Amino acid sequence: MTKLPAKWLIAAVVIAAGGILAWQYWQGEQAKLPEGIVSGNGRIEADQTDIATKYAGRVETVQVKEGDLVDVGQVVATMDVRDIRAHRERAEAQLAEAHEAVQEARAGLAKSQSDLEFREAEYARALSLVETGAMSQRATDQRKMARDAARSGVSAALARLRTLEKGVEAYEAGLKEIDTQLEDSTLVSTIQGRVLYRLAEPGEVIGAGGKIVTLVNLQEIYFEMFLAADQVRLISLGSDARIVIDGLDFAIPATVSFVSPEAQFTPKQVETLEERQKLMFRVKLRIPNELVQAHIEQVKTGVRGTGYVRLGSNPPPWPEFLERRFEDTATIAAE
Repeated sequence: MTKLPAKWLIAAVVIAAGGILAWQYWQGEQAKLPEGIVSGNGRIEADQTDIATKYAGRVETVQVKEGDLVDVGQVVATMDVRDIRAHRERAEAQLAEAHEAVQEARAGLAKSQSDLEFREAEYARALSLVETGAMSQRATDQRKMARDAARSGVSAALARLRTLEKGVEAYEAGLKEIDTQLEDSTLVSTIQGRVLYRLAEPGEVIGAGGKIVTLVNLQEIYFEMFLAADQVRLISLGSDARIVIDGLDFAIPATVSFVSPEAQFTPKQVETLEERQKLMFRVKLRIPNELVQAHIEQVKTGVRGTGYVRLGSNPPPWPEFLERRFEDTATIAAE
């Protein structure tokens, strides 16, 4: 057999020793917790939202930079709309012409209806005269044909008017569509968030759906951790929880908002050899939004820490170190 180099053996021993020490430390920490409370490593996370253009075009302005706090309804970027405005002017002119055509068609319909009334009266007189012999049957038939032609003229005029009115409706719908494009060319944020990435610059031409900025959604802040199956089965949605961020000596209150229905391998955040070999379940601890809002300028995502969850229907009280709360002036770490 080929012997491993000595430095590899030494490295393997060091790694194994480190894993054992980490495992012992973790077990020691767990031993400090009363029965019915479990903990797990994790970090503060937040959903990400992309602000993208609905239509292809040239970026005119980008009004935020990375790190900026963005409020709901704030303008993030604008697209060049010169072509769209020119298109709208043409559509307005076409709509005006269509309205004029409708007015002419209505006048034509009124004339046709007046002519029909005249022809109807002539034919009625002819019928009365032919009975007395004052008018020939031939003359009566001619008036009948004129009456029928007038009826056809009214039908044709009415059909033309309806067609033109439909055309007006189509032009009006086209204008609404153009106005929607103009409105959508001003990109506003639908969430309160912080700019994570600025993905486009003024002057760039991007396609439909092209992303301008990516925001971290500060309305959806949570702590993501992983727990073993025997612990997860005792957790209920809404269970009381605590979060302790690395380097801070107070606990952040939270509740369990999500438990993954599927197990997965333990992520690298769990720094023990045995735990990495187990299947774990992802658990989210939701931080109250009012707490986030009160410290919105300090909120970030990605900061690591430890999450604690009380299990069962009759959980024990929190240990003293998890009841220490922060003051209103304290800084909350959250990225």
